[in-house]
Amino acid sequence: MPSASTKAAATSTAADTRLSPGAPGYRRMSFALFAAGLAAFALLYSTQALLPAISAEFGATASAASWTVSAATGALALLVLPMSALSERFGRRTLMTASLVVAVAVGLLVPFAPNLEWLVALRAVQGAALAGLPASAMAFLAEEVRPKALIAAIGLFVAGNSIGGMSGRIVTGWAAQMWGWRAGLLAVGLMAAVCAVVFRLLIPRARHFTPGSLDPRALAGTVRTHLSDPLLMRLYAIGALFMTVFGAVYTVIGYRLAEAPFSLPQGVIGSIFLIYLVGTVSSAAAGKLVAHTGRRGALYLAVGTTAAGLLLSLSATLGAVLLGLVLITAGFFAGHAVASSSVSRTAKTGRAQASALYQSAYYVGSSAGGTLGAIAFHAGGWSGTVLLGLVAVLGVVSITLYGSHSARVSARAEANRFQVRTAA
Repeated sequence: MPSASTKAAATSTAADTRLSPGAPGYRRMSFALFAAGLAAFALLYSTQALLPAISAEFGATASAASWTVSAATGALALLVLPMSALSERFGRRTLMTASLVVAVAVGLLVPFAPNLEWLVALRAVQGAALAGLPASAMAFLAEEVRPKALIAAIGLFVAGNSIGGMSGRIVTGWAAQMWGWRAGLLAVGLMAAVCAVVFRLLIPRARHFTPGSLDPRALAGTVRTHLSDPLLMRLYAIGALFMTVFGAVYTVIGYRLAEAPFSLPQGVIGSIFLIYLVGTVSSAAAGKLVAHTGRRGALYLAVGTTAAGLLLSLSATLGAVLLGLVLITAGFFAGHAVASSSVSRTAKTGRAQASALYQSAYYVGSSAGGTLGAIAFHAGGWSGTVLLGLVAVLGVVSITLYGSHSARVSARAEANRFQVRTAA
């Protein structure tokens, strides 16, 4: 006969109406958020593979052209927290839809920018519009998906991000080679428009969302609570540092591959981003990785993989450089999936704000990585960019080691308190 605890667990599971793999609506939700992530990342990084062509047309340096990427990610980082507050009031589904509609509309205007200044300005507006999507999506999943399936669900959303980043760069690369970089940006805008329609048709209505207040004092209090949580602060820093590496590498790699000894054409450079498929696999597998090694073990593995890729990319052989990019991509997406899902599990209240703070730190890292990576490349070539990446990787290791030490200290203190209570 089943025990009382088994019966209670079964009753609790049966009463839980949140989605899980195999449940009605889970697949629709997964495809919808996959499409949203694909559109968002295709738009957000649409100019990254085109930077050499943009530099050539406007006579701009790598660091100046890199602002077409950094302006978008910087605006997203600045506005993701206010947008998350709007999602608490008006709903995750509503805000995600509005974000995609505005971002796609701006994306269809970007190809017609008359100069670099207008291009950067429109990209900043596009990034601001996209700010409503990441934190709202994470909060939507945290509310609508059962806890045991959360890492896998977020991993699939991140996988959509990686495919969006990959497909956007490939489309722009080949379209730019045939018709120019403006045609490449227009193609991405049209692709994102299709994804936005798919998202709206498939995304289910929220069943576990409770509208909140737009009270600024309440928002400030929630933010202070999250920023005073040591674990959340470490996760925010880890996300920012991982993205610094990734932003630096993929902002600059086009310039390196366009130069001797590689001298690759624009379409082939865009195809390099097929490597993002590795990120799709590693982010989707993050849940299994955590189950086998624990969160910190998974982070150490992600860091080691990223560092090995950075060192390997120093080679003058194209095959070695590509393998290095594979390792960097796999390490980054695994680390990002682990850190972002840990934020959703750690925050007990104000999940949208907790996710928004992570996304803000993440995209600050992207902006910093893109700009600093280009500056380092200008000053010291690819070796300078790799050095920047290794410093960021060392930061992730230091934070993770500190977290492990703090956990051991807390465990010993709790054991001592238990012994004292038992003796008394």
